[in-house]
Amino acid sequence: MTLGRRIQSAISRQLTQSSYGTNSTLTHIAPRQHLVTFRGAAQGATGGASKPRPFTTSRPLRGDSNNGSQSHGRNSDRDEPSLGYKMLESAATSFASVMVLAVGFASAAYAYHKFYKMLQLKKMTNAFAPGDPVLVLAAKGKGIGHPATIHHDKDKVDEHHWVERPEQAKVNAIVSGLDYGHYHLLIGEKGTGKSSMLIEAMRHIDGDGVAMFEAHADLEIFRIRLGKALDYEFHEDYIGGYFSERGPRDTTALLDIERALNKLEKVALQRRAEVGRPLVLIINQMHLIRDDEDGKDLFELLQQRAEQWAASNLVTMVFNSDDYWVYEQLKQLATRMEVLSVQDLPKTAATAALKRYRARYFRERISDDMATQVYDRVGGRLTFLNRVAKSDDMLKTCENIKQVEKTYFLNQCWILGEEMDDDVMDQQKWARLGKRGWKGAADANEHDLVCYGLALGLGAFLASGTSVVFGLRRNWKEQQRRPRDALVDRENEPDAIKTYDPVVGHQLPSFPMHKAQEIQTRADFARQLDRMNLFTITSGADMRAASVPMHHAFREICAEPGFREHLQKTIDRISAIESLGRTRELVAKDLVLGGKYEIAREGGGRDGKVVVALRQPPEEDGDDE
Repeated sequence: MTLGRRIQSAISRQLTQSSYGTNSTLTHIAPRQHLVTFRGAAQGATGGASKPRPFTTSRPLRGDSNNGSQSHGRNSDRDEPSLGYKMLESAATSFASVMVLAVGFASAAYAYHKFYKMLQLKKMTNAFAPGDPVLVLAAKGKGIGHPATIHHDKDKVDEHHWVERPEQAKVNAIVSGLDYGHYHLLIGEKGTGKSSMLIEAMRHIDGDGVAMFEAHADLEIFRIRLGKALDYEFHEDYIGGYFSERGPRDTTALLDIERALNKLEKVALQRRAEVGRPLVLIINQMHLIRDDEDGKDLFELLQQRAEQWAASNLVTMVFNSDDYWVYEQLKQLATRMEVLSVQDLPKTAATAALKRYRARYFRERISDDMATQVYDRVGGRLTFLNRVAKSDDMLKTCENIKQVEKTYFLNQCWILGEEMDDDVMDQQKWARLGKRGWKGAADANEHDLVCYGLALGLGAFLASGTSVVFGLRRNWKEQQRRPRDALVDRENEPDAIKTYDPVVGHQLPSFPMHKAQEIQTRADFARQLDRMNLFTITSGADMRAASVPMHHAFREICAEPGFREHLQKTIDRISAIESLGRTRELVAKDLVLGGKYEIAREGGGRDGKVVVALRQPPEEDGDDE
């Protein structure tokens, strides 16, 4: 300790005597010096191997410092990289960063794209899984799944909800996938139970492997409904769309429908390998598609897929329509199409259905006589029978149904009589043709077949031009000269067509379509009238009344008092207007003023000339004397 104190005192004296530094500097340095001195002394005292370094407080000269800095600067200049090297290094770093980001984004995008496609196929596969929204809606509407239903009289009825048609077994085989190798068209009047049969067939299998949607005239709405049925979003939920600002759709509805069918084909291939049965795609209300160029393109697209899938047993497509023109459109390219015609129920099945409906709604057993009266008025149309069975007064409801059909018919084409204006002449030409057809039938018989002269002649309601009028006039005159050729007149012949059978029921008479076109003198009237539901065209190309109530409405119109006279006055008025339209009046002013034309022949033989001269009357003196 004595040696340490001595060394510390010596150092303190040297610092005090030094001309460098201040008191504050000494104050900060002293502890460190003390520590260093103490360590050195301790190390020397302990006999360490290392010798203590000499300590000095003198600073290096300024010149020595500058020389060292310059020497270090020269070495730094020699070691510093060039500008090109720095640029290359920066470029390499940037390129590596960009490559890492690009590879990362590309890998993520590719993974998302593959995942998205896989998710699309999975969603579309789930769309054909058991259970379907169509079945849920149908069950809610009909009360299926509940043990009973509360009705007007608060009674509970446990009767079965369904009236099975003869075609139900065929439809069940189609929808379940057992009947494959074809695609099918269901055609028939509205209200005959076509859609109900399809839904019932789906209910039997819980919608497994079946998708159903409604057609629409607008292709965009058709596309959306197809996507909903297949659970396909048409890439509208694709995340890539969020990185681009797109306005209206950059594609068309037909292209989207084609893409959806491509996806459906992949799903059908997978299901065929797993299950062994084809998928079933049902398109309801096909007649709602417009009969124009876009509609024809859609028909062609769907039919091409239907033909291809039917040949490979991948998908069975089922088309449902009320109108005949859909059959004509599909017939042009059809090779594997099967047509299933759905008509009104025969008398026995219709009366049984009415009794079941009545028992379901009111727990009431109606007599056979009452059921027969209802059938005679509304026929075997299921929608009419269901409506009648729900009412308290069934016969009154039958009369109301007939009156609705009659009113609709009269609103479409009624004749205005002798006082009509010439501006409505075209519409009255159409109506006149209908009424003349009625009259031609009514002259022979006021009952049964009278409605078909009415219905077929009504095609003129859509006509225009004098050729149609004269065409029907010619047919009318021929029928008057040869009344035995008319269908109405053949009713009393031995081989007459029966319109009602006590066992079978209504057998509405019909004209072949080509004969109806001949009567109407135009080929385009019948299809439009079919769309208007004034009469129908069957799958066998026979034209008849749209329903039994419409048939009764035709008969009542023809039997109204004064109908023939009113029709004849309308015909005369139209003929007069047409005559005025075809007449040209020439006025010679010279003759009006009292002049005369003198026609003379000059010369004889072939060289003679005919000379026309005007002789003016002498001018009268206007001065009064």
